[in-house]
Amino acid sequence: MTQTKKNNPLYIKNALYIDPETLQITRTHIKILNGKHGNIEFVQSIPADANEIIDAQGNIVTRSFVIAHHHIYSALAVGMPAPKKNPTNFYETLKYIWWTLDKSLTQDMIQASALTTAIYAAKTGSTFIIDHHASPFAIQGSLETIAKALDKIGLGHLLCYEITDRDGAEQTMKGLEETDSYLAKNQGLIGLHASFTVSDDTMNRAAMLMEKYNSGVHIHVAEDKLDQDLCTMDHSQRVTERLNHYGMLDTTKTIIAHAIHINSQERQLLSKSKAWIVQNPESNLNNKVGFFSSYDLPSERIMLGTDGMHSDMIRSAHFAYYAGLAFEQQDLMTIYKRLRNNHRYLKQNKFAGDSDNNLIILDYQPRTPITQDNFLGHFFYAISSSHIKHVISQGKIIVKDRRMTTIDEDSVFQFAQERAKLLWKKMQKI
Repeated sequence: MTQTKKNNPLYIKNALYIDPETLQITRTHIKILNGKHGNIEFVQSIPADANEIIDAQGNIVTRSFVIAHHHIYSALAVGMPAPKKNPTNFYETLKYIWWTLDKSLTQDMIQASALTTAIYAAKTGSTFIIDHHASPFAIQGSLETIAKALDKIGLGHLLCYEITDRDGAEQTMKGLEETDSYLAKNQGLIGLHASFTVSDDTMNRAAMLMEKYNSGVHIHVAEDKLDQDLCTMDHSQRVTERLNHYGMLDTTKTIIAHAIHINSQERQLLSKSKAWIVQNPESNLNNKVGFFSSYDLPSERIMLGTDGMHSDMIRSAHFAYYAGLAFEQQDLMTIYKRLRNNHRYLKQNKFAGDSDNNLIILDYQPRTPITQDNFLGHFFYAISSSHIKHVISQGKIIVKDRRMTTIDEDSVFQFAQERAKLLWKKMQKI
């Protein structure tokens, strides 16, 4: 394993640095300070006594990525047996697949999910995860389990527990207590599943936690039309109006996931609010719920997520662009800005762990020249996560030559496969 010694800066030589905001290109050596608030500095030479040097060999070096909406708990679902009933709509997809899975999770399974997700995220260039967790019968300590796993891999994180009333009053209270306990010691958000599974009393309690910790909520909004129909029936208002009633749109820390089935009035409400919105294109098409439209929404507050489908943000950006061409007018820069807005959300709200010292180095040999004006053509039409060779998180090398430096990958995946088998057996009994 290779680790940068504490307080000793890491250097990258012979870098083709791409500024993540302006796309300006600089050929330089880079000095990288470690820590959650570390920065980078362009230097003309590298000290002879430098502790650690990576030779980029003239290849691209740029900012790593942030996953703005993830479900780590779904990691062990890959390849699992078919559900007892083939879902015919979105509610049945939740009931027979995801709510069956989350009810079956144990702390060991949560740990395996977090470790494997973190490895995949790191090796595909993401060094920070904003996660939305659910494990109704393994709630207590679940967020700490995830946090410790991500810390071990070397990733920054912003976590929440998915508070809901769908599993009964006892689980609701445990979700609130887990949130309170975790936020007392860690940066995080107040997680809510979706309006249609959250009562007024629970919504009010969540709003109180939001105020107590000066935080925001992380919630699914109008992913399916069902969310709007039940909200209108039970509360005589639409989902975003209900969230606004509880003050949840008044903070820049609030994250709205999906926002597919919203009308023009809700779009205007979100535009005037302070909340951020996360597009999850692959998941939406996979669940057959529709496709995100940015019409009348604030472009500077739209982010990209994976919704647990995978942990590859380059893949998400590519998919958002290609699929989005059929649904709305957009260009390469539109989607690239959404990808980089994930950093802006964290910076605006002063969440730690995503400073300039989070970098990726690509092993990409371009067949045409790279310029500031054409970099996005390379990014969307040629570059993939398979080109990522080294990853630096908070100033430390966590992936070197495409292998983790912080953990034994083989042991983790063996552990995960064993837990996956146990999970699948439990799911067949529910």
